[in-house]
Amino acid sequence: MGREGTLTIATRGSGGPGEVSVAIRGGRETFIAYSDQPISQNANVLIIESNPSRAVRVVEWPLLDP
Repeated sequence: MGREGTLTIATRGSGGPGEVSVAIRGGRETFIAYSDQPISQNANVLIIESNPSRAVRVVEWPLLDP
């Protein structure tokens, strides 16, 4: 939880999950991503919940300029 990621497959809200790519341990891992509202592909998201089955709940999250 609390990690940022990028949607590689859009979520459809209650219509079904998408997929999120997250930087972990020097590489990238993908997880099934659920959201309350549809979120488009390539959107930056924040993981707000996770479970052991590699599924996470995400919300759209703006990129912050450094």
